[in-house]
Amino acid sequence: MRSHSCRLFSVSRNNSNCKKGLVLGVYEKEKEDSSLYFTEAADKFDRCLSGKLRELLSISGPPLKKGKSRVFYGIHEDFPSVVVVGLGKNSPGVCNTENWDTCKENIRAAVSVGCRVLQDLEVPLVEVDPCGDPQAAAEGAILGLFEYDEFKQKKKFAVKTQLHCSSDSAAWERGVLYGEGQNLARRLMEAPANHVTPAFFADIIEQKLAPFSDKVVIHKRQKSWIEEQHMGAFLSVSKGSEEPPVFLEIHYNGNADSSQPPLVLVGKGITFDSGGISLKPSSGMDAMRADMAGAATVCSSVVTAAALKFPINIIGLAPLCENMPSGKANKPGDVVKAKNGKTIQVDNTDAEGRLILADALCYAHGFNPKAIVNAATLTGAMDVALGSAATGVFTNSDWLWNQLHRASIVTGDRVWRMPLFQHYTKQVTDSQLADLSNIGKYSRSGGACTAAAFLREFVTAPHWAHLDIAGVMSNKDETPYLRKGMSGRPTRTLVEFAAGLSTEA
Repeated sequence: MRSHSCRLFSVSRNNSNCKKGLVLGVYEKEKEDSSLYFTEAADKFDRCLSGKLRELLSISGPPLKKGKSRVFYGIHEDFPSVVVVGLGKNSPGVCNTENWDTCKENIRAAVSVGCRVLQDLEVPLVEVDPCGDPQAAAEGAILGLFEYDEFKQKKKFAVKTQLHCSSDSAAWERGVLYGEGQNLARRLMEAPANHVTPAFFADIIEQKLAPFSDKVVIHKRQKSWIEEQHMGAFLSVSKGSEEPPVFLEIHYNGNADSSQPPLVLVGKGITFDSGGISLKPSSGMDAMRADMAGAATVCSSVVTAAALKFPINIIGLAPLCENMPSGKANKPGDVVKAKNGKTIQVDNTDAEGRLILADALCYAHGFNPKAIVNAATLTGAMDVALGSAATGVFTNSDWLWNQLHRASIVTGDRVWRMPLFQHYTKQVTDSQLADLSNIGKYSRSGGACTAAAFLREFVTAPHWAHLDIAGVMSNKDETPYLRKGMSGRPTRTLVEFAAGLSTEA
């Protein structure tokens, strides 16, 4: 690798008016009597300072633990502020117990901490130690600095990040795009529902895909088209709102061979969920502006795949509408007909996500897909089952599960396989008035599983997966490189999954 040691002194002299900061990594001591173990970039920096950084770390406090930081001022003329962050133990790799790459997760968490420290110090330009994995470092920086403040007069201080002391700029840029993709989903999920209506959501995605118009085709299907498609389940949910529904259809043609079957991603797009006539409790209802998280993550994944020029064909489908109570809204006990002709008894109008997905899944089969993956904040039961630790995956395909699981280990945004037993199917097919009920026979018992069983009734494809992302919708303090708020998960896992499929194409 080409040496960049001279860059420590040369770059900023040409930018003397630019206040810069630096984030460097250090590993935990393996033994009490062992010396500090720097990353390659930190070691070069320390040698330029004749060992001063190592000396300052040793006398300024106890050894840095994983995710902790220490700031030094005035030790280098090019970097008035230097933050050293703890990376934990060196190269622990994939942990089978945790189901992720611990090294990558430690880098994301540590880099995010360092960047936030410099953001609080109002340092506009931050150089980031690649810490042996430039992509993970970039993801930590981009995800860690994000905060939704669009409607606040006082904005978070804007920070630009760039790679320090490494020639692997391609991996860094890849990480930047992965992070920005997840941040796009976070931005859509956080925005208030009176701004992000179905039409506005579709417009935003169209704008984000505009730079890739040579390989992207977008259809914003209106109510008349939805009616022509006989999507009665989708229409039944939308009719309670004054906002008209939109069926967003995105085609990314990354593979010149049009005969290659596409990956179809389907996202639940309820831009606000009041529960309908089965009204939700008022406490926490504001968070239901993010009930379109499935659509947000799916569409953001397509945007990211296009930016990264994946050699794969992807179709994104997002049925977008509000679920509101009104004189036109679904009533408990109503019967509606889905696109495939099956009738559904709507026993609970708050189980609306599966209704709009039913029609979208039927439509997805028309593309002869390689695989269908849908994402939805579908059930509170999934939050009860797994919390925010992982996305629940229900799938009829071992191959598809292995692809998703492998991707989640790389991203640290984990998935966990859930059962699709016939036991649950019987609970949704036992309906008094119709072919199916939109809630399980025993209501609360196995709620995530009966919801998945319901969706399966609209799937004939051999490779289908349903991702219930209700538990990972928001972040309190569980993921250290995400601030409190909507998480945008599992966008990076969907992108990494698509990347894996593109290498097989």
